[in-house]
Amino acid sequence: MSQLFDRISEGGPVFMIPLVLIILFIVGLLIYTLVLKRNKEKVSRLIGHISLFGMMWGFLGSSIGLISAFDAIDASGTVSQPMMAGGLKVALLATVFGLVTFLIGRLSMIVLHITSE
Repeated sequence: MSQLFDRISEGGPVFMIPLVLIILFIVGLLIYTLVLKRNKEKVSRLIGHISLFGMMWGFLGSSIGLISAFDAIDASGTVSQPMMAGGLKVALLATVFGLVTFLIGRLSMIVLHITSE
């Protein structure tokens, strides 16, 4: 569990915390809809839009992180391989969280589709 918190702080709280909140919101919507058993189609579309936003938010965070890393490399002049690898790892964390958000959203949509009759 502490490794998850380490990854969130490494990826930058501006992008990672909203992604975690989006995941929790999607799971909450899924549970709420399965318990009440109504508006499944509407909630499924909403989850689809929210999960797509989460994926794009992750890509935006990754792009901004890469630009910042390359700016730092440009300013320092020389770069060691560990520094480059560390910068790329941090930049890709937001992308991974965004993709996980998208997958959770899509799985939720599948569950809602299967349970609707």
